[in-house]
Amino acid sequence: MTVESVCLTLIAARNLREELFDYLSEQRDLVSGFTASDGAGHGPMARLRTAAEQVKGHADEVLVRAILERKDAARLLARLKTAFAGTRLVYWIMPVTEFGMIDDLKVEN
Repeated sequence: MTVESVCLTLIAARNLREELFDYLSEQRDLVSGFTASDGAGHGPMARLRTAAEQVKGHADEVLVRAILERKDAARLLARLKTAFAGTRLVYWIMPVTEFGMIDDLKVEN
């Protein structure tokens, strides 16, 4: 049986950034690492929490991506649904067809 890798993407209000990072860092049995970036939420579902967000017209958000085995992504989501209940954390899962790191400094001629 082959392992199916997926990319779990999470989007949260920026005020949850440190709490989310700390939580994910504690889930060492499922998450070996993640990448994060800032985002700007637009649309009818975006909550503009501050006056600054209302002036800018978008919600300040953080995007987190982690490559996991599908079963681990499901387990992590179950934990997140409990730990972050009521926070409107948005997520999606997409298949990963290839994952690796380009690390070799040798150049072939």
